[in-house]
Amino acid sequence: MDRELALEIVRVTELGALSSARWIGRGDKNAADDAATTAIRSMFDSVSIDGTVVIGEGEMDDAPMLYIGEKVGNQKGPSVDVAVDPLEGTEVVACGLHNAQSVIAIADKGSLLHAPDIYMEKLACGPELAGKLSLEDPVEVTLQKACHYSGKSLSELTVMVLDRKRHEQLIHSLREAGVRIKLLGHGDVAGAIAAALPDSDVDLYMGSGGAPEGVLAAAALKCLGGEMQGRLLPDGPLEQQRCVRMGISNPTRVLYMEDLVGTGDVLFAATGVTSGEFLNGVRFIGKERAETHSVIMRAQSRTIRYIRSIHFLPGKEIPDGLTVRQNVASL
Repeated sequence: MDRELALEIVRVTELGALSSARWIGRGDKNAADDAATTAIRSMFDSVSIDGTVVIGEGEMDDAPMLYIGEKVGNQKGPSVDVAVDPLEGTEVVACGLHNAQSVIAIADKGSLLHAPDIYMEKLACGPELAGKLSLEDPVEVTLQKACHYSGKSLSELTVMVLDRKRHEQLIHSLREAGVRIKLLGHGDVAGAIAAALPDSDVDLYMGSGGAPEGVLAAAALKCLGGEMQGRLLPDGPLEQQRCVRMGISNPTRVLYMEDLVGTGDVLFAATGVTSGEFLNGVRFIGKERAETHSVIMRAQSRTIRYIRSIHFLPGKEIPDGLTVRQNVASL
């Protein structure tokens, strides 16, 4: 993939963030998601890829756009898989909370896991611990290994976990072990990425979250030299059948990086909608301008670029309603 794609992709996430940010704190998560989805789908038409959505808003019968299998891009560039979450954190935006973002990952065609919209057990870490841990180990063994390879004591380790009732036993085990716990209210993708950021104080990310978000996080972790291991958690025969239908013959086996994002190049881009672990949210400046904060990463070079942009809103025609009428050529 050409590195010039990076700027094209971040322009897409910027528009998704700007569109959904109009709905921060207004209590309508569906409107926020619709605004981001419509904006991103429209902006994709200007991107030089022959893309196929493998992770998006759902199957074709359930999603009018960015559905699994939809073709995106102007069909003039490389053939790629596209994973997109127009608004990770719809409820977050509706309530004006932290860690909402627009996220896209692009990889060589056939690389990204076609993850069903079910839960996935996850273990994420940075470069120092990559390849040294196992999701199949008990929590206590994972912590001991992390201490051994990082040179830290248990009391110096920091583990990030989504603050959910389903994680009560995990949180109890971590506290019994004596590690620091950083509870995350929202933002599964940002939480996993935090374990691999160079300036982060997080050593591990543990627990369960959405499988599609797991693939997006794995894309970012590959760009950072970190690692994600996952295991799908199908709830009953119907979800097991959905996994098989999407090409995952053994839904409960451990999935490694090559299973999640392949072995080729990956681009990852995200723009903050509300401020979170590593991105600032959209900030409106008067009536005509807005500031966005984005990150773009590439696996091949492991370069991390943070982009602060000031947008002139009248030129973009960002709507305040459910339909996007932006002039793509002006962006």
